Formats: sequence, C-alpha cells, structure tokens
Amino acid sequence: MTRFAAAWLILLTATPVAPAAERLVEPGQWKVTSATIVNGVAQPPQPKLRCVTPEQAEDVAKTFGPVSGTINSTCADPEIQLTGQALKWRLQCRGQLDADVAASFDFDSPQHYRATIVSQGRMAGALISDVKSELEGERVGDCRQ
Repeated sequence: MTRFAAAWLILLTATPVAPAAERLVEPGQWKVTSATIVNGVAQPPQPKLRCVTPEQAEDVAKTFGPVSGTINSTCADPEIQLTGQALKWRLQCRGQLDADVAASFDFDSPQHYRATIVSQGRMAGALISDVKSELEGERVGDCRQ
C-alpha cells in the first residue's frame, strides 16, 4: 500500500465530524476488517480492533466522518449526509496534492456496519493514488483496557 493510501486509510477509519440523532452503533470493542485495492492491486484483508466509547457511539457522523490532515493542501468543509441508518460524506482538498475522498457507511444493526471509502490523489493533474477500501465492522465485546 502506498504511503498516501495508508495515510488516508488511517485518517479516515477513526476520525471526527457532526452529531447523529440516534445511536446507530453500540459502544464496545469493534473488529474492523478492511479489504483494500490500491492502484488496481488488492491488498490482504486487514483486521483491526477499535474501542468505541459511549460518547463516540452517540455521534456517528463525528466518529466515522472525515478529517483533513494534509500538508501544502487546503480542504473544503466536508459534505456530510446522515439519513436513517446511512452516513455518506465527501472531502475534497486542493494544493500540492489534490485529494477527493468519499465514503458510504451502512449501519445495518447497532452491532454491525459495512462501508466503502474511495480516494483519489493527484499531483499536477496526474493520478498518483487510486484507493478503494471495503470495511466491515462488527462489535465483538466490551472494550479492553
């Protein structure tokens, strides 16, 4: 996985934005498995554990939304749409590196979700990174200290 792709994936799988009206996920320990394709090459699935606090579970858009963390680029305010059991967002950044990142989350139960995150990075108009990640999150128990 390219450094750009890894940075965006890390940045996007655990970051903040805006409040949700209802609890779509339960607090606790979550196993999040990502299947990623980087520039046309499939990467091995990557499972990671993540503790979701009660505060994070109350604000799904903030917990699963985008955050910008670029150098020499400026990001517009993200477009965020939370309707029913779905969260969709898009983040665009322009500068030395132009990035366009979009995500769609489907919270099919408070213990399970699926998501797709697609990102493209361009420098001087040339595509340098094209990443698609399919995520599956499932609650596996209480958080471990």
